[in-house]
Amino acid sequence: MGLLSKKNKEALNTPLFKENPVTVQVLGICSALAVTSKLEPAIVMGLSVTIIVAMANVIISLIRNTIPMRIRIIVQLVVVATLVTLVSEILKAFAYDVSVQLSVYIGLIITNCILMGRLEAFAMQNKPWPSFLDGIGNGVGYAMILVIVALFREFFGTGALLNIQIIPESFYEAGYMNNGLMLMTPAAFILIACIVWYQRAKDKSLQEK
Repeated sequence: MGLLSKKNKEALNTPLFKENPVTVQVLGICSALAVTSKLEPAIVMGLSVTIIVAMANVIISLIRNTIPMRIRIIVQLVVVATLVTLVSEILKAFAYDVSVQLSVYIGLIITNCILMGRLEAFAMQNKPWPSFLDGIGNGVGYAMILVIVALFREFFGTGALLNIQIIPESFYEAGYMNNGLMLMTPAAFILIACIVWYQRAKDKSLQEK
């Protein structure tokens, strides 16, 4: 079987849309609400989760046959906690301002249901390469939703993206006002609900019978 066989492509592509961890599996919602008021921390959070899920999947897949079943959750937590600590320290060293914005949410990746779900449901039963692709797919699927939500929230809430002013001053002089609701948590709920609605409207297989 090739590196991008049909099964491997499914492991990579399915979490992006059909089994998106946020909009279909409803996982990782807390961070999706908390870190999406601005685009920069949303991008960093998405990248962090993608790297951690992919690497944790590979590590657990490599050692899955040596892990006693009764302590597998503990081993998975240790692997994830180690990777989260490494990512947290790297962010503090090279992107301190973003790490401050993300606050405790980087540390809380340890308890993110996406990670534990993929380790238990996929990495424990599959080889390293498919597990890596599954981790990348789920991480990118999660990051994609964060970026979309953050883009709308920052743009309509502040008129800027990545601290670059997009809406010209002439609009404000003509009476335009930023939407303060977009910077509040309910806006994230509304935007995610709109994405869920759109996704289910496009894909009939996601609709409840």
